[in-house]
Amino acid sequence: MKRARLLAAVLAVAGCVGKVALLGLALAGSGAAVAQQRAQGEPAAVAAARYNAQLAIAYLKTGDLVTAREKIERALQQNPRDASVHTTAGLVFERVGEERLADRHYARAVALEPRNPDNQNNYAVFQCRRGQFAKGQRLFEQAARNPVYRTPEVAFTNAGVCARSAKDPAKAEALFRQALAVRPTFPDALLQMADLALERGNGLQGRAFMQRYFANAPATPDSLWLAIRIERALGDARAAEEYAVKLQGEFPTSEQARQLNGAMAGA
Repeated sequence: MKRARLLAAVLAVAGCVGKVALLGLALAGSGAAVAQQRAQGEPAAVAAARYNAQLAIAYLKTGDLVTAREKIERALQQNPRDASVHTTAGLVFERVGEERLADRHYARAVALEPRNPDNQNNYAVFQCRRGQFAKGQRLFEQAARNPVYRTPEVAFTNAGVCARSAKDPAKAEALFRQALAVRPTFPDALLQMADLALERGNGLQGRAFMQRYFANAPATPDSLWLAIRIERALGDARAAEEYAVKLQGEFPTSEQARQLNGAMAGA
């Protein structure tokens, strides 16, 4: 399990600007899409900016970073006061390696809509990824405590991941427990707690969290590989083998299955 991986669900930029159209459809019907948004009462520039932001995301998904940048720069010209456009700009500039510009646009989105927890989350993900752990944690916790935020457990869990990256396991555990206080069955927080327990040498606690995880979520390569390592640490070869068979049977081409095979070959 990769300890420092932030939850992908947090950076849901597509949700900020509306559903991303399929690229082929978007390219074929851009005029119609803008006309539809205008029909819903949006000024032309506002509708065009949001649509170009959607196109920027679509091009990012195909790996066309040059066109994605062109689209988001056009969107920023069309409506520089749209927070969702700035959030998308932050993502685009981060992907093309221009961190200073990315920082500026993520921060601008927060400034334009300071009570929007999604903006805080997106900026927090960026800060943690670039090693600004304290700032990222503060932003995550602000989002989690925002009364209009629908999934505070996600923000608390990400704050905990950020704390682990900053080598602060005690803070991380407190944040994961806050996530579980909000939603006791939240799989990502349960996995993080299990992994943290293994790291501390507390296999029994790790096993307990894995049992809670498997009772509430489907097995994944990450979860099975973590369960194998926990059972091995506890000396339960039979339980470890059961998880290993499941990992090799259900996810034979996964990175975790390759790690397992390598470990077995070297044993």
